[in-house]
Amino acid sequence: MIDEGKALFLQIAESVEDSIIDGSLEAEAQAPSTNELAAFYRINPATAAKGVNMLVEKGVLYKQRGIGMFVAPGARDLLLAERRTAFTERFVTPLLAEARKLGLGPDDLVRLITDRAAVADPASASSEGNPL
Repeated sequence: MIDEGKALFLQIAESVEDSIIDGSLEAEAQAPSTNELAAFYRINPATAAKGVNMLVEKGVLYKQRGIGMFVAPGARDLLLAERRTAFTERFVTPLLAEARKLGLGPDDLVRLITDRAAVADPASASSEGNPL
């Protein structure tokens, strides 16, 4: 999991976020402690705490004094909205700009994506009404 190009505390935060998004950490569930995260990833507990505190500041986790950290209600929706926005900025906006340069319209893009999805995962491409 360790990515040399990204700060460790960010990787810790993203790992916890991924668990919330995929449902393995549900709302009100207790999140791993900083010591557990530090031991698992073999990092300094202060580094793990920095990642966890970032999630507290963002409203994804909350502290219960003397008990630990818990997933905040609505955390999954918050994270999904945040990641969708980032996905749009990182991938969709440049895709649309390049498509415009190539003279491709929305229907062309849907067809290209649908065709690519069929090659990448033939089972999901056959789902009616869902081009992806």
